[in-house]
Amino acid sequence: MTLYEIDQALLDTVDEETGEIIDFEKLEALEMERDRKISNIACWIKDLKAEAAAIKEEKQKLDKRQKVAEAKADQLGNYLSSYLNGALYKDARCSISYRKSTSVKLDENIILERLPLDCIKVETKPSLSAIKEALTKGMEIEGAYLVTNSNIQIK
Repeated sequence: MTLYEIDQALLDTVDEETGEIIDFEKLEALEMERDRKISNIACWIKDLKAEAAAIKEEKQKLDKRQKVAEAKADQLGNYLSSYLNGALYKDARCSISYRKSTSVKLDENIILERLPLDCIKVETKPSLSAIKEALTKGMEIEGAYLVTNSNIQIK
């Protein structure tokens, strides 16, 4: 039975007109079933959250391993490139060649205000923390409002 079905069955144990309990044993059994169902769902949520945390931790470990492997590959590539100094190399297992590319380097002291406007990228997005603070202080912001949530806590 679902919680909804249990609630409906609980209503059937009470006389609608008088509010008198018709079947006390059935009422107790349904309440016990309801409590068991709620407990089981809460424990399932705890298990799922624990599993999600374990997956997240494993993802972080794998991300770290990925970054170490990529950094080592870059380091070895730079070493090999420096050693070969533009010379081609080929054998049965690998082939080393070079291709030209162009990239932009910026001086550390470049002044952004002196760049042409079409060469500046600006991203604008709302600061939710600043909006929340302003709304909390009583400021009115069109299209923004505070919402009170009720977040379940299962321990």
